[in-house]
Amino acid sequence: MTLTLYPAIDLKDGACVRLRRGAMDQATVYSSDPAAQARAWQNAGFAWLHVVDLNGAFAGKPVNAPAVAAILASVSIPVQLGGGIRDMAGIEAWLAAGIRRVILGSASVNNPALVREACRAFPGQIMLAIDARDGKVATEGWARTSSVDVRDLAQSFEDAGLAAIVYTDIGRDGMLSGLNLAQTLALAKSVVTPVIASGGVGRPQDLVDLRNAAVGTQIAGVIVGRALYDGRIKPACALALLSH
Repeated sequence: MTLTLYPAIDLKDGACVRLRRGAMDQATVYSSDPAAQARAWQNAGFAWLHVVDLNGAFAGKPVNAPAVAAILASVSIPVQLGGGIRDMAGIEAWLAAGIRRVILGSASVNNPALVREACRAFPGQIMLAIDARDGKVATEGWARTSSVDVRDLAQSFEDAGLAAIVYTDIGRDGMLSGLNLAQTLALAKSVVTPVIASGGVGRPQDLVDLRNAAVGTQIAGVIVGRALYDGRIKPACALALLSH
């Protein structure tokens, strides 16, 4: 079984950054040229890019569109995009621009009908981001925590036709302390939709642990950010570990 590794390109004020636990004031800038960073990840052998408009997630509308457009123009591998996409017009526009899969987050709680409509209109191109804080779904760029249970939300969209669910443990995101494997596995075993793990990968062993735990589950991939940028995990090593 091969898991897909998605290098993360998180955009804040036009730059490629990483946050700690989703806090916008805890941003480390890794590149002022997101397009060049995207090319670097493509050249390193990655098959997908995971791009998030952080400003957009808070603003509720795309903010870093120029940077996203530059990324699309600079790579040939597929790109999935989330952050501030909250209506059909936005979804249609990004797919028309060349984004392969659109990621909806806050809309899953605030406007579930939009998620279903988008899945019907664009089969296989809509993903759901479920960001969890203590087992509950966080929205609005993680600024708010709802009363909705992670697994309940995921199961409510089982029949919608999602391409995948990105599951992030906010408390571990950017902290390099390892994935929340227990909660990721619990979610993956409760749905038939593919699950992409996110939040906390800090060393090669974290990828080994995920690969071993993923056998027989719906876990299909993992998003890695700070550990790649810091050099704690080398791209070639990561790709080899996940292809066994």
